[in-house]
Amino acid sequence: MSEIPGDLKFMKSHEWARVEGGGKVTVGISDHAQGLLGDLVYVDLPGVGDSVEAGTACAVVESVKAASDIYAPVSGTILEVNEALADKPETINEDAFGEGWLFVIEASEPDEAKALLEPDDYAALIEGDD
Repeated sequence: MSEIPGDLKFMKSHEWARVEGGGKVTVGISDHAQGLLGDLVYVDLPGVGDSVEAGTACAVVESVKAASDIYAPVSGTILEVNEALADKPETINEDAFGEGWLFVIEASEPDEAKALLEPDDYAALIEGDD
């Protein structure tokens, strides 16, 4: 298992959130999740300007094994999407916590991030999956 970055928060559904200045939240899926999915072949991201609600599906990643919904960790508006993933979805497999980010949300309710799991809690959750 890869090292879990200490600056991230997590959902039980394996999305990560990096809370940045100005209410921006960068979102991706964990290294654990990409490992379970296997080789990713397609990513369907939300559109810039789309509104998302915390806990609702807003994107899809597809692998050779399965398709998986991606849930928004916070409510807000999509500011940016990782367009490089359209041509190279395997970037998520290669660097889930870095270049494999999915989208950035401008949080309308930044306090929602406080309900997310801390890295240690997420590590305990995925150790229970093994």
